[in-house]
Amino acid sequence: MNKQRATAIGFAAVLLWALLAVLTVGTAPTPPLLLNTICFTIGGICGLIWSALSGGLGMLRTVPLRVYIFGTLGLFGYHALYFSALRMAPAAEAGLIAYLWPLLIVLFSGLLPGENLRPGHVIGAFIGLAGAALIISGGGGGFQAEHAAGYALALACALIWSGYSVLSRVMGDTPTQSVSVFCLGSAALSLPLHLMFEPTILPQSPTGWVAILVLGLGPVGLAFFVWDIGMKRGDIQILGAASYAAPLLSTCVLVFAGVAPMSASLGIAAILVTAGALVAARASLGRSR
Repeated sequence: MNKQRATAIGFAAVLLWALLAVLTVGTAPTPPLLLNTICFTIGGICGLIWSALSGGLGMLRTVPLRVYIFGTLGLFGYHALYFSALRMAPAAEAGLIAYLWPLLIVLFSGLLPGENLRPGHVIGAFIGLAGAALIISGGGGGFQAEHAAGYALALACALIWSGYSVLSRVMGDTPTQSVSVFCLGSAALSLPLHLMFEPTILPQSPTGWVAILVLGLGPVGLAFFVWDIGMKRGDIQILGAASYAAPLLSTCVLVFAGVAPMSASLGIAAILVTAGALVAARASLGRSR
């Protein structure tokens, strides 16, 4: 597989993740850890079926335990915090803050061997943070303290996922089939924590169950496999730049679905987050040339 094809495959994850926020809202009132358990079980089982059909099931025995721990904690940590953030803060605002991860991927990629930060990376970071600040301030209405915990969890999501993605590049020889174990491991971590800390509340309508099924098959399933291919075999700088479409796509889906209202401040914030990421990506692409 050449680099261009791997990059295109990785971008499919961005399109799937644009549906993550609206589908998560559709699963309410199912608590976050229970949602983690169900969705990752669906994604992991589907991954094992694909591994068996592709003849890659045997490769799972060759993967070091530390890789399984790393991948499981990355997937589990991100989604446990993400689902919680969307329960504790408005979906559009929390989703956009969490979508600072493309910007952070570009910044963190400068720490990889042979890479260095350039002024454009720093400038882009500040522009992106300005967008996040606009979201948190409510477009000039002041910091909404009742949503502070949700904002903090969303920011933690961005840090965890960007770190996971960049470190995946370092482990490029690990087979993509290992993502199946990451998913099942995340489900195994989520279940006991759910039983200890959450009430068991399942979707109250067929629509809620459909949202969970689609989450498990797409944004919390297939997306991880194609993203793994893109991070390990594709162009991480180009893929990072392409990922900046995610916040705008996610917000547009939320507005179209009637979950979030369209507002000037939300639109400006989305533009700032995207513009900051593109400035950082331009610096990376300029260095590559």
